[in-house]
Amino acid sequence: MKKVLITGAAGFLGSHLSDKMINEGYHVLAMDNLVTGNMDNIAHLMPLEQFEFYHHDVTKYIHIPGDLDYILHFASPASPIDYLKIPIQTLKVGALGTHNALGVAKAKNARILVASTSEVYGDPLIHPQHEEYWGNVNPIGPRGCYDEAKRFLESITMAYHNHHGVETRIVRIFNTYGPRMRPDDGRALPAFFSQAIRGEDITIFGDGLQTRSFCYVDDLVDGIYRLLLSDYSLPVNIGNPEEISILGVAKEVIEITGSKSKLIHKDLPKDDPKVRQPDISKAKELLGWSPKYSRKQGLGLTYDYFKGIIS
Repeated sequence: MKKVLITGAAGFLGSHLSDKMINEGYHVLAMDNLVTGNMDNIAHLMPLEQFEFYHHDVTKYIHIPGDLDYILHFASPASPIDYLKIPIQTLKVGALGTHNALGVAKAKNARILVASTSEVYGDPLIHPQHEEYWGNVNPIGPRGCYDEAKRFLESITMAYHNHHGVETRIVRIFNTYGPRMRPDDGRALPAFFSQAIRGEDITIFGDGLQTRSFCYVDDLVDGIYRLLLSDYSLPVNIGNPEEISILGVAKEVIEITGSKSKLIHKDLPKDDPKVRQPDISKAKELLGWSPKYSRKQGLGLTYDYFKGIIS
């Protein structure tokens, strides 16, 4: 049974990846310091013999006994409400945590896939965003701690690949949603569902005409798994290219929930991207991947989840 280390395993994406790797027959070593992760996300895996949990901070030295075949490095705060609260920890996990994970990959001769983000493109000057675009990022703005942590993550990953010959994969993740998101994580869809279910006003930042492209989590996990097993070492966008305005998705949430919530507007946060849409040509060509879930399907499944946890 091949072994995979998953950092950030108790988080939204890490827990779904843990499920995927268990289902594909891997032995999963799950690691999380639980700063933003939640043990409830992996509680169903704890009794399994092929699942082990390590409460550990990846910015500290990582020791893994025995052989290791793969590493999925997903440890990091990922929502503005988190990384604005803990900017230094966010930078440390992107830098020190990635350095440590790459060190383990080198020592164990393991293939490592690191989680980057569409935020490396910043507030983009081209649309849609393709992997060759270098981005438009404010390194000293409020979002810089996350954006630059991920840009550094990509840079050191390629350095380990080119200088040490480590087998590396880089996924650039676009907006993803689904079960196990925290209601209070500050991102658009959890906020909209939470407010709609409680009958509160739904908060729109700015005029709401800024766009995002939302990918259902099962589609994302499938793309990540395909990339892990591919032979391509440069960054690959994984996301759903169907673009919608924030205002539009808020209205869809109101319709799905049957809520009487009203839309209210607040000031747009500094450096908030005006557009976000992945060019997934590479993923289609190299991985044979494209999203399968429509937004209607994905929002319905996500609503079912939030209904069960919000009172």
